[in-house]
Amino acid sequence: MTARKLRLGAFIMATGHHIAAWRHPGAQPDAGVNIDHYIELAQTAERGLFDQVFVADSPGIWHQGDRESFSRQGRLSHFEPVTLWAALSAVTKHIGFVATASTTYEDPYLLARKFASLDHISKGRAAWNVVTTSAEAVHGNFGLEAHPDPATRYAKAHEFVDVVKGLWDSFDDDAFIRDRESGVYFDPDRLHPLNHIGKHLKVKGPLNLERPPQGYPVIVQAGSSEDGKELAAASAEAIFTAWTSLAEAQAFYRDVKGRLAKYGRRPEQLLVLPGISPVIGRTEQEAQAKWAELQALIHPSVGLATLAPFWPGEDLSRWDLDAPPPYYPEPPQGVNSRAHVVIELARRERYSVRQLYEYLAGARGHWVVVGTPQTIADQMQQWFENGAADGFNIMPPVLPASLNDFVELVIPELQKRGLFRTEYEGRTLRENLGLERPQSRYAAAAAKAA
Repeated sequence: MTARKLRLGAFIMATGHHIAAWRHPGAQPDAGVNIDHYIELAQTAERGLFDQVFVADSPGIWHQGDRESFSRQGRLSHFEPVTLWAALSAVTKHIGFVATASTTYEDPYLLARKFASLDHISKGRAAWNVVTTSAEAVHGNFGLEAHPDPATRYAKAHEFVDVVKGLWDSFDDDAFIRDRESGVYFDPDRLHPLNHIGKHLKVKGPLNLERPPQGYPVIVQAGSSEDGKELAAASAEAIFTAWTSLAEAQAFYRDVKGRLAKYGRRPEQLLVLPGISPVIGRTEQEAQAKWAELQALIHPSVGLATLAPFWPGEDLSRWDLDAPPPYYPEPPQGVNSRAHVVIELARRERYSVRQLYEYLAGARGHWVVVGTPQTIADQMQQWFENGAADGFNIMPPVLPASLNDFVELVIPELQKRGLFRTEYEGRTLRENLGLERPQSRYAAAAAKAA
């Protein structure tokens, strides 16, 4: 038995993470706009004692490849996540909700308000996945002439997160007295306008909502570039990342944890949660059959579209699908971390073009494990106990079927090994993740001055 427990998130991608999942008989084809589907998933994850559920999001449509591949992609219609999580918080009691929102294209005041609202509505179960948005095609949705470069986006992100935290600190925790007898509703001395004027943002404040139950909703970050790791070290309390080998995951874990001290933080204040997409069978043969069934649903045009971002400008339709890529581009250092993972995977494994897109089809470059509950638990335990992960983002290949498999088959195996909880420890997401409730900047300053 070990005192340290795995942290688990359910990373929900509508019909599932496999690129052809929507075609599978175990999927819900209209999942992206089916609230009953999401209710089922959230309640299943809570039954499995997951810490949180997470949906990826973008301020623009997801589109890769040509017209044919575009017509075959099943991820084009889906809910806005904060709205979705507010609805699901009413039909769950314990599980946390991670919503993606962009520091490049959102307004900090409105973002602070909606995440504080979600934290109040859910009674302390909200989390913000901070992204800077890498997709270049979305700038036109916001009246901009061009997509900002990575350095500009990340510089703004640091300021943006600080502004949002400042807005969440607009009221002291005890500002609202609500004393009917005296007629005093709140103490004006415990209200703090932000009056921020910075390089990228100018925000007066205060927020028109009292401090969130968690102090701040949990801050999550989902990037593994140099800029992304620095942002995580400065601000995040969990980082979602993608690795396909133990050695790479260990190196990342050491790297990002080693950056915390310069920001006055301790290693346990940042949880590293790699993605894993488990294909589960009661026997190895059953697992392999499930994987083969999914792979057979991939149309080649959709498969090649998954590779297009890593070979920009290349006409992939001319390539021999059963030969290795004719060349391996050098990914831009410190910018596109996913490109590095994918290209190194292709080079290391000497995958054919078809094998590479079939691998990526499972979870877009995240770790895919095909096997029995025991095999999958073995792999997770190895990473967890050898400095590669504090937990995992579980990425079910087909939904709802694969999430049910994980809850019914893998969770009991992890519990049997003493690696995972048998009941929720707390009421809020912070409590269940073992994270401290942050003190208001104004309370911290007053305590320091005292």
